[in-house]
Amino acid sequence: MPLTFQSARLSNGLTILAEIDPDAATCAGGFFVRTGARDEPSPLMGVSHFLEHMMFKGNARLNAEALNRAFDEIGAKNNAYTSHEITCFYAATLPEHTPRSIELLGALLRPELRPEDFNTEKGVILEEIAMYKDNPFWVLYEAVLERRYDGHPMGHRVLGTTQTITALERDQMRDYFENRYSADNTTVALAGRVDFDAACRQIESICASWRTTRPAGRTTPPPPPKASITLTDSKVSRGYLLGMSAAPAATDDRRYAAALLSQVLGAPDNSRLHWALVDSGIAEDAQCGYDGHDGAGDYYVFASADPDRLDEIRTIIERELAALVDSITVDDLERLRNKIRTGATVGGERPSDRMQRLGRHWMSHGRYSPLEDELARIDAVTLDQVREVATAFPIALTTVGTLTPGAAN
Repeated sequence: MPLTFQSARLSNGLTILAEIDPDAATCAGGFFVRTGARDEPSPLMGVSHFLEHMMFKGNARLNAEALNRAFDEIGAKNNAYTSHEITCFYAATLPEHTPRSIELLGALLRPELRPEDFNTEKGVILEEIAMYKDNPFWVLYEAVLERRYDGHPMGHRVLGTTQTITALERDQMRDYFENRYSADNTTVALAGRVDFDAACRQIESICASWRTTRPAGRTTPPPPPKASITLTDSKVSRGYLLGMSAAPAATDDRRYAAALLSQVLGAPDNSRLHWALVDSGIAEDAQCGYDGHDGAGDYYVFASADPDRLDEIRTIIERELAALVDSITVDDLERLRNKIRTGATVGGERPSDRMQRLGRHWMSHGRYSPLEDELARIDAVTLDQVREVATAFPIALTTVGTLTPGAAN
């Protein structure tokens, strides 16, 4: 039986979506909130991610232990994540446990935000920030992103900084929550074997009292990419290079061609950078990717190797970039399309993957697009369109960062 899509909107603005598959063995649901690092005032950087943690501390009816036990009792696979643009709380269960799963997710979204929990979790967040400081790629990525966006909120660190988290107060978090975690800024996505009408009635009973706040939009365009940054750290033994440049936004139709262009250059295997750098033994890792955002987009090029070879690696990357457009063939595109089709089809067999795609796409586009339509858009990309996006949005080492051994700076 084919999938069917249904949607509804509560009077307070909360949106409910579902891809219904009566033959599915599971059901997945997620509450997607259109808020993330880019929506934070700079002094509150990291509040979205900190708040995600606080949701699991519970409310007046269910404390943290009771929430965790309740999810465990129904065998749910549940978690949450925060990005620059969304925060998501989700669970996958057997269909008979869907009502309880929705009930628990709804409880998560209305936490108590107790001062004692806030103070305890602040220590956890600070430890997480310290842990990521030991990850060379993450250190370099955050530094390059800040330089790339130069004061724009897209350059915010999702975890925040030691300084912003230390200074953050519970009442500031409460104010942020009240404004951003509103009904009209939230979408519930469901996928799998689900009774949509029953789910809508239940979600309305849980969320009807949620306020409508009409939170501020994201209208400020990012500045032009900035120049390079050089980091050294005595704790690293390898050399790392990361370059970023502007790419189509998430809603730009050229995003499909941009994604294919980036994969021709730097897919993890059988790409230009793989053969030039990894297969040749010059670098241990070399990749390129495309990330589309609301109102902006990025290409990134990354390589890691012996620190003494970074200059050589940069020269090879620039050589591959210069030859990229003329070297792309129809066979390159067809090979990548087949890989994308396989990955998307495998994911499409899992309600949890379909739920994530449904929620994220709605957050970006505000409309439904079946997986088959997205695959058709990728199949329709021509060689000329790839060349056109390479002219309008060339992959380049515009904002470049390096991290090498040495005294920390």
